[in-house]
Formats: sequence, structure tokens, C-alpha cells
Amino acid sequence: MMSKRFSMILVGVCLTWMLHAQDKPENFELDISQTDLSIQFVGIPAGTLNLGSKKSKEDDEEPRKEVEISAFWMSSHEITHDLFMVYRDPQVDLDEDGNPRVDGITRPSAPYEDPVFGMGKFGFPAAGMTQFGALQFCRWLSEKTGEFYRLPTEAEWEYACKAGEQDAPYFFGKKKKQLSQYAWYEKNSEDRFHEVGKLKPNPWGLYDILGNVAEWTLDQYQEDAYNQWQNGVADPWIKPTALHPRSVRGGSFRDEPEDLRSANRIESTLDWKKRDPQIPKSFWWNTDSPFVGFRIIKPVEQPTQEEQNAFWALVLGG
Repeated sequence: MMSKRFSMILVGVCLTWMLHAQDKPENFELDISQTDLSIQFVGIPAGTLNLGSKKSKEDDEEPRKEVEISAFWMSSHEITHDLFMVYRDPQVDLDEDGNPRVDGITRPSAPYEDPVFGMGKFGFPAAGMTQFGALQFCRWLSEKTGEFYRLPTEAEWEYACKAGEQDAPYFFGKKKKQLSQYAWYEKNSEDRFHEVGKLKPNPWGLYDILGNVAEWTLDQYQEDAYNQWQNGVADPWIKPTALHPRSVRGGSFRDEPEDLRSANRIESTLDWKKRDPQIPKSFWWNTDSPFVGFRIIKPVEQPTQEEQNAFWALVLGG
């Protein structure tokens, strides 16, 4: 017969699970109008993140801080080339009457060369765009749907990637040999990125969160960022003040396991557009970074239109 103490523990566990289940936003699918494309979003519950590494060898991952993260939805896959093309091409982005949108949406200029170097387009991650290009996609999608979408902050990205695993270098633990089950990286990628969603997701349903292409975040990169925050800070974000460096996460198909750690931080560099012959160099494309793409989030608590306008003015410079 079950003891009273065990029964109380079991009830407590069940109540805790129910509370977490209620806190987790329901997954949803966003259909892109006038196309057969959609974006799958998974709910990320609010919670606490131990930001940074427990045993870090990198100065920019210290000091470790405990931060609070609000609930949001995150795209389960990296944004694909075909989705980005709907935004790039006004002949593809049609209004509800089937006419090309001519409403002044800012669109990317043509890249100097193929931004993905022939590695794959439809069903493969969009790559080679600047953070500005990724942000403009988010603004376009927000205007198209009437709901607010953006890049994740570094803290949101790390929280979603770790999926509750606070101390190990990867969300599956510390055994590097398991990495091939979840990520395309230098050992198994054959020096190219792959179609999204072909490997296992992390426990929260995010595919290719490590490897394949590294992912833009919302933050200005600062090596000493974590020194600026106190434990318990809510939704930290280093707001942009310059075009470079910006923060990238997750590592890519060309990186070693150490670079794919959940806490690893990557800074953008002007070398990523070194071969761009344009003067001034393109705001939209990095000629030499086919290893960088992005995924997007939708905050559960949606900002007002006034707040959205202020946000876009800040991150896009007007």
C-alpha cells in the first residue's frame, strides 16, 4: 500500500508538472498567405537560466549569472531559403488579392554572388544575410501578419537551446559523441549545410539549434556583457550601438564540437564581407558567411504598436 508521505510527494510532482505544462505556450503553425509555406513554432515556457558556462575557458562566458526569461515561441527550424525568398521577391510576396505588395516594404538588394555557394536552397537554411537582413525579415513578417516577430536575444537563445540543462556543455549532456545525432558540424557535414530538420531536435522541439548554420541574435556583442547584469535580472539584452560586432550563436557545419556548446558566444566581424566589392559594402549580405542564418521568436507578451515602432527604430537605425 502506498505510504502517505509517498502519496504527498507524488501529488507535489504532479502539481509541479501541471504548473509547468500550463506555463508552456501551445505550439502553433503560421501559414504564409498566398504560398504553401508555413513556419512551425514551439512554445518556450518562462523560467530561470544560468547564463554562461559552469567551467568556462572563455572570458566572455563569465561571470555566470542567473537570469529570468519570459515565455515566447521560437521557430522550430531555421528560416529556410524558400521562406526568405518570399520576402526578397515582391512577385512572390502577394497580397490577399494575389497582387504584388507595393507598400514600401524594404527588401534586400541582390547579393554580389550566391550567398549559399550552391549548398542548397529550398528546404535548406537561408544563409549569408547580415543581422540587418534577418531583422528586416522579422519586420516584414510582423507587418504581414499583424503580430510581432523578432530575433531572440542571446539569453533567450541560450535558454531555449539548453532546454532545462543548466550545467552540461550541450542540452544532451557532455558526451561529444552524441553530437552527430543532433547537429551538422565539421565531423559529419561534408563541409556544407543540410536540409533543416533531418536530425533529432532538442527536448523542447528545436531542430538544428546547434550546428548547420549559426544563428543571429538580437544583441550587440560585448565580451564583458555578463558583468553588466545582476543575478535575477529579467530578459537581459545588450542593445545595439554599432553595426559590428553583433552576436551569433550555435556554431555551424564547419565548426568543431567546442564551438557548438550551448554557452559559446560568437562575434560577427567585417571579414564576413571581405570580398564584397561594393562601396559602401552591402547592408544586406555578408559575402563570406554562408555559415550564418537565423531563426525567429514571437514574444507571448506582445508589445504595443508604439513599442514596436521604437524597437524597429532602435535595431534598424530609423
